[in-house]
Amino acid sequence: MIPQSDAATLEYEPGTSAYTTPIPTKRVSLWFLLLFAAASTGAYIAVLSPAVVTLALKTRQITDTPEAAAEALGLVAGVGAFLAVVANPLFGRLSDNTTARMGMRRPWMLGGFVLGVAGLALMGLAPDLLALTFGWCIAQLGFNAVLATQVAVLYDRVPVVQRGLASGLLGLAMPIALSAGAFIVQAVAPSNFLMFVVPGLVGGVFVVAFALILPDRHLAKADQRKLSIGFFLGSFFINPVKYPDFTWTWVSRFLFFMAYAILTTYQTFYLIDHLREDESLVPTLLFAAQTLQSAVIIVLSLASGRLSDYLRRRKVFVIAASLIYGIAMFVIAGASDYGPFLAGMAISGVGFGIYFAIDLALVADVMPDGRDTAKAFGVFNVAGVLPQSVAPPVAALVLAVSAGSYAALYMVAGALAVLGALAILAVRSVK
Repeated sequence: MIPQSDAATLEYEPGTSAYTTPIPTKRVSLWFLLLFAAASTGAYIAVLSPAVVTLALKTRQITDTPEAAAEALGLVAGVGAFLAVVANPLFGRLSDNTTARMGMRRPWMLGGFVLGVAGLALMGLAPDLLALTFGWCIAQLGFNAVLATQVAVLYDRVPVVQRGLASGLLGLAMPIALSAGAFIVQAVAPSNFLMFVVPGLVGGVFVVAFALILPDRHLAKADQRKLSIGFFLGSFFINPVKYPDFTWTWVSRFLFFMAYAILTTYQTFYLIDHLREDESLVPTLLFAAQTLQSAVIIVLSLASGRLSDYLRRRKVFVIAASLIYGIAMFVIAGASDYGPFLAGMAISGVGFGIYFAIDLALVADVMPDGRDTAKAFGVFNVAGVLPQSVAPPVAALVLAVSAGSYAALYMVAGALAVLGALAILAVRSVK
């Protein structure tokens, strides 16, 4: 059970305090933060396992040529990512306007998980590209409802003095999920159905556990806004003139995630077509690479988050992280065999670990005022999701212009990461 100090529910007085989100001042326990990070890891295990490994393998099975598989992967990933772009801020804003007795966030976590697993099951059984795309769309809708409402808990429950630590722990979620997901996939291979569904079920254990114990916020019915076209359209917009620091932080994350999306989406094809690795070995090779990357990330993320809280600095960490990640992409671009690729993945772990230890704390510090905190986090999350749609056509263009050169592709990824570092220099309200 959560200690009593963590179990106080944040409620609003009708017609007044619902219009701003109270910033918590009491520290939460390490137990609460660990459960929070575990739930985030579970959600990422469910959604990243297909995105990184099984979706690419499935497209190769249902298409005739490697070229057709690459095109199919771009199509499926792009359509699913577009829905994720829409779903994340929309479900966040719906969460901000939820008056359920269960709370504002909990219903969306539980319902989203059920929908997401249903989508994964359809993907595992899909006989063709249409069914695969439909299943991925359902999974993206469900799991983005989970992710959008989970991240809002950082602002709902965690005081400013602990946000670096919390962000550092949450920063471990994605790399641990990548490694855990790759392990689960290779453990249940070659069953297509199990490779899609089992990661979702394993991740769901942590999602459901956190949702059930969460001391959720509540919104009075008197403060609930009426649904309208303006309400839905407003889910996707934060005024860049009024909130320039939020905007520059968003731009930086978008550029960083463009580099990340290019790496993760095409690393399967990179290993097969560039490094000439056997297709049957790819799940094992990716598991080894992601395990190495995750080990580096764990160390850097925890240390960076605590150090950021101690120094009360955010920007310098994000800038350094983006530059290091750019260097990693250049190393991978120059790799001629699996060894240098592993070295590049280790370096990327340094940049990744520092970046994800700080970026959520940074955006929480520049968050726009108001009651739409989950919506604002949802808009921010779009910067991480949108590249999944933008990266495939950009990558396809780079590969076409460069005669299929993956070295050129990863050099572009490195340049994008460096631009992400420059964007943070424009942030003024946070050191």
